[in-house]
Amino acid sequence: MGYTVIPVDRAREYCEKIYCLHGFTEEESKRIVDVILTADLYGIESHGIQRMIRYHNSLVRNLVDAHAAPEIVHETAVSAVIDGHRTMGQTTAVMAMNMAIAKAKEHGFGAVTVRRCNHYGIAGYYAKMAAKEDLIGFSSTNTEAIAIPTFGKKPMLGTTPLALCMPADPYDFLYDAATTVVTRGKIEIYNKRGEPLKEGWAADETGASCHDAQHVLDCITAKEGGGIFPIGGELEETGSHKGYGLGIIGELFTSILSGGHTAPHVQNGGMGDTSFGFIAIDYGMFGDKKEIRKRMSTLLQELRESEKADGKDRIYTHGEKEMESMKQKMADGIPVSDKTVEELKMIGAYVGLSYDDYFA
Repeated sequence: MGYTVIPVDRAREYCEKIYCLHGFTEEESKRIVDVILTADLYGIESHGIQRMIRYHNSLVRNLVDAHAAPEIVHETAVSAVIDGHRTMGQTTAVMAMNMAIAKAKEHGFGAVTVRRCNHYGIAGYYAKMAAKEDLIGFSSTNTEAIAIPTFGKKPMLGTTPLALCMPADPYDFLYDAATTVVTRGKIEIYNKRGEPLKEGWAADETGASCHDAQHVLDCITAKEGGGIFPIGGELEETGSHKGYGLGIIGELFTSILSGGHTAPHVQNGGMGDTSFGFIAIDYGMFGDKKEIRKRMSTLLQELRESEKADGKDRIYTHGEKEMESMKQKMADGIPVSDKTVEELKMIGAYVGLSYDDYFA
């Protein structure tokens, strides 16, 4: 399968127009597309433009309501719970993190949860929002049941990413990872490419490791067993129980605190039924912010400069690759698979746009 490189500005214009024509406001469309393109710019293809077909299908099926408005159903000085009412995940997630940021600026800490919403893209986007305001940011989302617990064969937890961002120089520390070995989006990419899955990524309906991407996706859809292994794979000896536990922690900070559905009870592939969690912390509560940021920056630099393994010439810290990828792709464009290009053409045609008018 081949790839086409498309300019970032043209991709942004085309995708924003698609969401406007789906009924979102111009501001909402900009928010949605910024999250999507940030994933591609970071090099996270699984959560970038290739996810637009999923969003399109959910809009067509009315699992996402472009005209709905989120509702604050509980609030304190440092916390809030939002009912998403099947709004687009990115728009409500940005609102929620902005609330957490505002509370942290006033009180030192802010935590906001969301229920009954939709896929919100990369968790790191929202953690980074807080870091841009010189705060520590945390974000997580649950999903439909995709991950099997250690020693299990039925999906009971989601991929449930955990993201945390701490301001630092020259790169913020940005950790953003699923609590599973890989995400569903990664399985989808391998399926588009027609490539076998790696050993220890996912299981069939018996709980045994499976290399057939389509079969794994079919198992997840059918909910008859099979799914993705937690971080650590299928064995305790390789740390499976650690990823399993992290998945439960993510569930706590999303569905449990928001009153939303836990992963085993999420319906419609998670669309219209997903929960989020956001935290912002003013680390100035612990002392001089400049000194704290300097200590973090020093640690990260010491890690990068530490002794390399034989045959290796570089150690990265989390968030560094993403910033380098963004710089390169802003200049050169975003690589998009041929299959995703065909999906973009189809989505455009559905709302009355010609792909060639933007990318010819």
